[in-house]
Amino acid sequence: MPLLELKNIARRYVMGTETIHALRDVSLCIERGEYVALMGPSGSGKSTMMNLLGCLDTPTAGDFLLNGNHVREMDDNELAELRNREIGFVFQSFHLLPRSDALHNVELPLIYAGADSTQRREQALKVLAQVGLAERVHHKPNEMSGGQRQRVAIARALVNNPSILLADEPTGNLDSRTGEEIMALFEALWKQGNTIILVTHEEDVARHAKRIVRLRDGLVASDEPNLNPIIPAQA
Repeated sequence: MPLLELKNIARRYVMGTETIHALRDVSLCIERGEYVALMGPSGSGKSTMMNLLGCLDTPTAGDFLLNGNHVREMDDNELAELRNREIGFVFQSFHLLPRSDALHNVELPLIYAGADSTQRREQALKVLAQVGLAERVHHKPNEMSGGQRQRVAIARALVNNPSILLADEPTGNLDSRTGEEIMALFEALWKQGNTIILVTHEEDVARHAKRIVRLRDGLVASDEPNLNPIIPAQA
């Protein structure tokens, strides 16, 4: 069974008298351990697809299974629990708590999951070390560079051992050198067995993935293996 399976997915939005067809009859499977880039220009359905894959939205039609769970049938509380358990989010703007240090930011998903304080601390320290921030655990976001903040965000995404790491434009707020360092980290995490989905409009970012899915006008325009992936120098 695929880790993630979309069958004939459609997502429509009604805006006044107009119906917007954001996705039209999309079918897609992603296996455990894949590294996939999801690409598309503005209006392609890329953001809608990201929201569906992240269980932030549900389809209008079709079936969506995530690790065997029928997402379309879930209520808001069940979706929130599924997100916390199965998906680690990495955002372009980091979304860190500005007054909390790296350790507390990374602990947050474990707090929501009901883990005790000892377990939270141990797991958060472990993933902070994994992303190269063992010496920065008590620094707040304003005491860190953009690359370090993104590493905190990646550690937070990893702390619950999710099934999928879902990254939305993860290098969008970084300079090119720091962006390459973050892509090298994703490469290392993929080699360690993590399933990674990159959502991006940048060709150079997408070419780090091993498979590229391109959307256009709410449809899958192409879905092909990346035969010449960029291998970061630091991976």
